[in-house]
Amino acid sequence: MTKTLFQRIIDREIPAKIEYEDERCIAIHDIQPQAPVHLLIIPKKPIPRLAEAVPEDEAVLGHLLVVAGEIAGKLKLERGFRLVVNSGRDASESVPHVHVHLLAKRQMGWPPG
Repeated sequence: MTKTLFQRIIDREIPAKIEYEDERCIAIHDIQPQAPVHLLIIPKKPIPRLAEAVPEDEAVLGHLLVVAGEIAGKLKLERGFRLVVNSGRDASESVPHVHVHLLAKRQMGWPPG
């Protein structure tokens, strides 16, 4: 099976600007930011998409949200931030490896998309 772009970043085969890393995930700056702050929080365990997650993935998926909050605190995002998870082609998923987008430092519209 071919490694995804994110697996190659995790394995340090491709460089990335890393904001955070622990044993379960890595957070990197998006190379095509959609907001002044745009990070991707990626589990090290490859889960192709949210719709394919299994009960055993619950802890790591929850960890991604906790890490998002920690990063928001570190970056002083008191005015707010948005988390987005795309799952599938119609949701604009571009890499088949679950990841959470953390977007901030601009006014977000509602409804999204």
